[in-house]
Amino acid sequence: MGVQGLKMLCLSLLFTETFPELSRQVLSVAAVQGDPGSCSAVSWYDEFQRLYDTIPCVEVQALKEHNDQVLHLSFSHSGCLFASCSKDCTVKIWSNELDIALQHSSNMRPYNWSYTQFSQFNSDDSLLLVSGVFVGPHNSSSGEIAVISMENFTLLSRVRNKPYDVFGCWLNETNLISGNLHRIGRITSCSVLWLNNAFQGIESENVNVVKRLFKIQNLNASTIRTVMVADCSRYDSPDLLLDYEEQLAASSTCPVFDLGSDSEEEGAKPKPPPEPAVQELPDAGGVPAEHGLQQLFDGIVEGHVRPAMTETELETKVAELFVRNRTKPPEPNLLPTDSNSKTKYLIFTTGCLTYSPHQIGIKRILPHQMTTAGPVLGEERRSDEFFDSLDHVIDIHGHIIGMGLSPDHRYLYVNSRAWPRDCVISDPMQPPPIAEEIDLHVFDLKTMKEVKRALRAHRAYTPNEECFFIFLDVSRDFVASGAEDRHGYIWDRHYNICLAKLQHDNVVNSVAFSPVEQELLLTASDDTTIKVWRSPRAMRIRQARRPRPRKLLFSWLLNQKS
Repeated sequence: MGVQGLKMLCLSLLFTETFPELSRQVLSVAAVQGDPGSCSAVSWYDEFQRLYDTIPCVEVQALKEHNDQVLHLSFSHSGCLFASCSKDCTVKIWSNELDIALQHSSNMRPYNWSYTQFSQFNSDDSLLLVSGVFVGPHNSSSGEIAVISMENFTLLSRVRNKPYDVFGCWLNETNLISGNLHRIGRITSCSVLWLNNAFQGIESENVNVVKRLFKIQNLNASTIRTVMVADCSRYDSPDLLLDYEEQLAASSTCPVFDLGSDSEEEGAKPKPPPEPAVQELPDAGGVPAEHGLQQLFDGIVEGHVRPAMTETELETKVAELFVRNRTKPPEPNLLPTDSNSKTKYLIFTTGCLTYSPHQIGIKRILPHQMTTAGPVLGEERRSDEFFDSLDHVIDIHGHIIGMGLSPDHRYLYVNSRAWPRDCVISDPMQPPPIAEEIDLHVFDLKTMKEVKRALRAHRAYTPNEECFFIFLDVSRDFVASGAEDRHGYIWDRHYNICLAKLQHDNVVNSVAFSPVEQELLLTASDDTTIKVWRSPRAMRIRQARRPRPRKLLFSWLLNQKS
C-alpha cells in the first residue's frame, strides 16, 4: 500500500468514527452492490474514496470578467464550452479546453435589454439560446430570447418571451419554446407557449416558422414560468440506482393528481379557503358548467348570492366555471410504455391558489408537435375548446425557486421554500410567508412520484414577493445548488447527505457541473465572480500532467547564471 493508500485508510477509519450513520449507509449499500449478481460491485472503501476524493470542492480559479452580478451558467453538451449571463447585460462564452479562458462576449444593451438571465446550448452545440429582460415602450419590462450561432457568434433571431421568467428552452436542434401572456381579468390570464424556429430570418416565406403549442388558462394571478423539456427516451438507463427501491418504500408521496380524473383531483387538491355564505355552485358531476355560470349570474342579479363575495372571488369562480367547459381533455396514457418512446414532457412552474409558483405542470409533447410545420393550435379542436389541460400537476406547497433534470432526464430536482403547515390562502395577491430553509425535492418522472425525502441544508432570506430563482444542477452522483447564505452546496444523490459548502462573498445564483466530468463544478455569484472547483483527485491528475523541467537542463541554467 502506497503513501496515498495509507492516508486514505487512516481517513476512512476517522470517517467511520465521525460519521457512524453515513458509514452504516455506505456499508449497507456496498453490501447490496457487492453481490455477484449485481451489475457493478462496490466496496465500502471504494464508496468512501468516491465521497472523499471526487467531490469538486477545491477552488482552482476565480473568473472576474463580469462587472455585475452573475446570474446563470450553462455548459455545452461536449463540455468544451460554457456560457455565463449577468446583470452587466452580456453573455460570455468560455473555452474549457486545457485552461478556462474567455472566448467571446456579446453585449445585449444595443437590443434594449436590461440584463441577460439564462442560456442553453442546443443538442449539437451549434446554437446558444440566451434569455434576457427586454425594456419596451414606457420602460415596460418583458422578456426576449436571442439565438446566437457558435460558428461565428452572430445573432440569428430574436423572439419575444413573456413573462421574462419563462426563460425558454430548446425542444430539438433547431426549435425553441417561448411564452406569451394575455390578460383576461385582474387575476385571470392565459399563457400561450410557442414553438419557434431558430433561423427566423432566412426561412422561406412559405414555411411556418412559428407555431402555437399550448394555450393554458391561469387562475388567481399565477402564470406559467421556467419551462424545460424532459426526453422520455433517456429513461432506459437511469443513472440513480443505488438505493432507489429503499428510498421509494421509505419516502412519503407528494400530492400528485391527474387533471383528467375527477376522483384523483378532488382527493389531492389543497383545502380551499372558507367561502362567504353564497349559493353552492354546481360541480363537474352535476349541472353543466355553462348552466352553472348562468346560475351564478342569475343569483347575483336576483340577490341570491350575498354581496360578501369580493370581485376577486367572483372572478375566480367565473374563471373556474369557464375553464371547466372550455378546456380540451388531457391526452390518455401520459406515462410512456414503449421503451423507445419519442415522447417528451414540457415541464414548468404554475399555480392555482396564488401568484407564487407552487405547482409543477407537466404536458406531454407528441411527435407531430415537435416541428413548426403542419397545423397550428386550434385547427384540430372543437370550437368550444379554448384551452389545453395539463396532463399532470405536482403540488409543492411552497414557493418553487429552482428546478433541474438529472442527466438521464428520469428525475426532477426542485428547490422550494415551504409555506406554513395548514396555511389558508384567502387572497391570491397575499401568498403565505415562506421558510428561510430551502427544501430540495426529488421526483421520478416515470412514475410521477416523489422518491426522496427533501434535502435541507441551504437557506434563502428574501420575502415571497421578492423571491428569485436559484439554479441547481445534477450530475451522475451529485446534485448542487446555490443559496442566499453566500455558499454553494453539493449533496450525494445516493445517500442524501451534504458533502461540501463552497464559499462566495455574496448570493450564489447558479451552479453547473461539466456534463463529461462531474469532478468539475462552476458557481456564479452576486459578488460578480465565477468560481471553478475541482476534486482532490482531479487536482492530483492535473498536477501530474504538468511538464517538469529536466534536471540536467535546470542544473545547466543555474551554472550559466553563476
